[in-house]
Amino acid sequence: MLGTVMATGEEEVKKGMNNQNHHHSNSSSSNSANASVSKRKAVFMAALAVSRFRSVLASAIARRQGRSPRVVGTLYGRRRGHVHLSFQLKPQMQPLTLLELPTATNEFVKEMAASGLMRIALECDRGGEVRLIEEPMWRVYCNGLRCGYAFRRECRQVPEDWKALRAVEQVSVGAGVLPATAAGDGQEGEVMYMRAMFERVVGSKDTEAFYMINPDGHGGPELSVFLLRV
Repeated sequence: MLGTVMATGEEEVKKGMNNQNHHHSNSSSSNSANASVSKRKAVFMAALAVSRFRSVLASAIARRQGRSPRVVGTLYGRRRGHVHLSFQLKPQMQPLTLLELPTATNEFVKEMAASGLMRIALECDRGGEVRLIEEPMWRVYCNGLRCGYAFRRECRQVPEDWKALRAVEQVSVGAGVLPATAAGDGQEGEVMYMRAMFERVVGSKDTEAFYMINPDGHGGPELSVFLLRV
């Protein structure tokens, strides 16, 4: 009798263990299936995001081709001073905008030389009553890194800026160094400059971009400036 009871007990234990193992197996299979579904979903969403990005990029390039006006862009500043950015419709005209960036001129030149590409993003808040190009203050990002604030300057109020632009008026495309007296402000130090034609693309009243045009017509722009009101 006792042997029969023990045998029956052992059988019940074995059945319980088998059921438990079967439950764990089903649970593991279910977890694996869920993980596989989540992975496939993540891959699909990533592919969808890339596809959308490519579509937007292609549309932007298509809008730019052959229909965007060109402006004269000038970057200049003393080696140890802040770099200034100017856009003009024509070399003899007052700038559409003239900004003093927070980056030192020599650091800006080093960054361009090291990366071969510079993207400047200027961001301001909504609510202004002026055109985007006339906003007085911007948050600045250089190649994705926040680097401070830029402020609009007026050539009419700051004669040395106009004198510096006049000194490079005959330069259509190029880079170089002006003597310290070229800016006419009495400060010490040579003035470094870079000048080129830029393609101006107006996306909306809150978005605008300037793309430097390579003189030989090959390759992408080395310098891009984006204006965004958020």
